[in-house]
Amino acid sequence: MDAETPKSRTQKKNEDRALQRLGERLLTLSAEQLAAIDLPEELNQAIHAGCRMKSHGARRRQLQYIGVLMRNVDAAAIRTALERIRGGEVAQARAFKKLEAWRDALREGNETILEEILDQCRNADRQRLTQLMRNARPEVGSDKATKASRMLFRYLREIYDD
Repeated sequence: MDAETPKSRTQKKNEDRALQRLGERLLTLSAEQLAAIDLPEELNQAIHAGCRMKSHGARRRQLQYIGVLMRNVDAAAIRTALERIRGGEVAQARAFKKLEAWRDALREGNETILEEILDQCRNADRQRLTQLMRNARPEVGSDKATKASRMLFRYLREIYDD
């Protein structure tokens, strides 16, 4: 579109709705995630106020206000930050599932997984890992998370994070 051609009312409304939806996504973030995004103070306060609102009407009006404030902000930077946060959450979920699979395989006595863990996690202690594996093995029949399984999972998470 040329710089001289003005935007239609429909285009302006669609852009405003998109900014409002972006603001709505900001309301779903935790305080730590919001702190990681560089937002103007007024917008940050409006988002925190919107998080506290329970009334549907008040929340809707607050979202409209956030949409108005978003007009003066670089929305692309906020979208990028949201995608980065989302990517981090996906990576955490993937790592958690991997650790669960390792724990389950170790509980069943899979020695190849033990070698894989020792290769991937350089600070893993073979003796401690085999001891935890041996302690968790009797619990294979039960679906209940018992103390030995939890200890094994904690150790796996500890060596994986390092």
